[in-house]
Amino acid sequence: MRTVPALLLGWLCFCGGLSAAEPAPPPASPTAAGDGLLQRYFAIRTAEIARDSERRLRSAHWSAESEAYRRQLREMLGIEPLPERTPLNPVVTKTAEHGDFIVENVHFQSSPHLYVTGNLYRPKEVKEPLPAILYVCGHGKVKVGDVSYGNKTHYHHHGVWFARHGYVCLIIDSIQLGEIEALHHGTHNLGMWWWVSRGYTPAGVEAWNCIRALDYLETRPEVDKTRFGVTGRSGGGAYSWYSAAVDPRIQCAVPVAGITDLDDHVVQNCVEGHCDCMYMVNTYRWDYPMLAAMIAPRALLLANTDKDPIFPLEGVVHTYTATRDVFRTLQKPNSLGLEITEGGHKDTQELRVHAMVWFDRFLKKVDRPVLPAELKLLTPEELRVFDQNPSDEINTKIHEQFVAMAKAPAVPGSRAEWDSLVRGWKEALIAKTFRAWPKGDDVEGLYLKQLSAGSSPGAVETEYEFNSQTPYRLGLRMTAKPESVKAPESKVVLHVLAEPAWGKSPWGADVTDEAIHFWLAPRGIGPTQWNQDKKKETHIRRRFYLLGETDNSARTWDVRRAVTAIREIMGDRKYTLQIDGEGDASVWALYAALFEADADEVRLTGLPESHMTGPALLNVLKTLDVPQAVAALSTGAKVTVVDAAEGDPRTALLKQVEKIGQ
Repeated sequence: MRTVPALLLGWLCFCGGLSAAEPAPPPASPTAAGDGLLQRYFAIRTAEIARDSERRLRSAHWSAESEAYRRQLREMLGIEPLPERTPLNPVVTKTAEHGDFIVENVHFQSSPHLYVTGNLYRPKEVKEPLPAILYVCGHGKVKVGDVSYGNKTHYHHHGVWFARHGYVCLIIDSIQLGEIEALHHGTHNLGMWWWVSRGYTPAGVEAWNCIRALDYLETRPEVDKTRFGVTGRSGGGAYSWYSAAVDPRIQCAVPVAGITDLDDHVVQNCVEGHCDCMYMVNTYRWDYPMLAAMIAPRALLLANTDKDPIFPLEGVVHTYTATRDVFRTLQKPNSLGLEITEGGHKDTQELRVHAMVWFDRFLKKVDRPVLPAELKLLTPEELRVFDQNPSDEINTKIHEQFVAMAKAPAVPGSRAEWDSLVRGWKEALIAKTFRAWPKGDDVEGLYLKQLSAGSSPGAVETEYEFNSQTPYRLGLRMTAKPESVKAPESKVVLHVLAEPAWGKSPWGADVTDEAIHFWLAPRGIGPTQWNQDKKKETHIRRRFYLLGETDNSARTWDVRRAVTAIREIMGDRKYTLQIDGEGDASVWALYAALFEADADEVRLTGLPESHMTGPALLNVLKTLDVPQAVAALSTGAKVTVVDAAEGDPRTALLKQVEKIGQ
């Protein structure tokens, strides 16, 4: 830490006191307090996940546990169980000889009508099966007018280089920047938050395409299918991680500029520089060294530059050191390497040369001079696979079908069967949607505190504060008629406020009935509001998502904690509890009440018909949708969807459930 000598500091302070021309400090942001709380929350939760991941990485039982982790990873990518390996239907549309190497333009279908376009590079003379490199592409856009040539053309010099070093190399397009242009940016800038609710990530499609690319390489007579390697940079670096982690056929991996740790993504906010293809749906709350360790004990070289702004050096080094524990446990320390060269987020020659040395060492078992990295020799038109894109492609809508939604169940014939179905839903929600909620000893004390109390002839007002989840201490205001407060038995109404309701009337309306009313503004609402800039708020929501939660699941927890606070405030008095929510708050109220036995009645206004259009909850649509949640809640509480009309889809199942046993 740099210090200023005391004498000089005193002189500076004295002179500062005399200056009348100092500019006034900039006005504080209206959300400065909320932004500070949010940053602390992200730091605390990220550190928790990092500690838990490092504990698992240091386990002496890693070998026995790794297959379970692999299943978790496949699930977080949306490929557990693996999709059916349907016929690839490969087609070579063009073959061209270029001196000492040959290029084939090829396409295959990783699933029916899900096309993968690529270029296969091989030496002109192949005397025996060769090791094969799968090269996966980052975001290198090559498009002229309406024609996308695919990012494989941007990275084609890698294929030439590998072929000239005696490898077969298949370079495949990613789904976003391929010849058939699909989507990577659903939550990044397209507002497709239902991707989160569906448990969908384009990283899963890319991983599946890589698996099927290996299947294709296995059919090639030039390829030794026992010697597969994978590499790529940036987005391709990420797909290198995922494909090598889920497919043990890959014996050597060199992800380039494709990974850093969770602290960089969440706390340092590198997420702003990345699209959704970089991320798994973090259901099981992993830090990224867990992903790297899934490749052990196979050969892995982490390659990065020292000034990469979206894969910062500190996180890369931390990923390496944390992963090293697993390689040491498996007695393969020399199978892990770290390469750091000078530069920014660039495809440098130094990175390529070291990658070739690594592949030579582990796939060819040779140590030889490496030729200088190739320049780009071929034109995009030479590498184009389709003259016209196939009309039956599903690439452009794969995000709508890659991960299946839970099917609406048939209504059981008995109350016991219905209760069993609801228990299964709740268990699944805790395991897959609300896994980030504190449990057991991790549930913090409420530390309930009364801040103020006042009264008038017609009303009593008391303000409380309680601890929901560090660092969030939330306000809870009680308003009631004096006689209601003194009554031995009461009706209590908890009003959950979303931002629109807070803006209209910060703490609710005047009391006109006999109930005791409590008003809650969950985190990010009202006093704890964070940055409302559209872009900033988007990436705030994505940072929650990377922690294995959403802003909505966190606010649902706040509602649950408010119910606990009310229980403590009411003490031994008898009361019934009604929870009210409007708009987004109706969803928070709905799911909080589902897990709180205290809730006797729930009134929901402006409840969305589906999580496809309403607030995002991690993986929720793999279990149920809004109508099922409403019906499930009716098992323990009276549910009213205030604005429901006859035949309303939100209450249709509820009406059917009410008739069970009649």
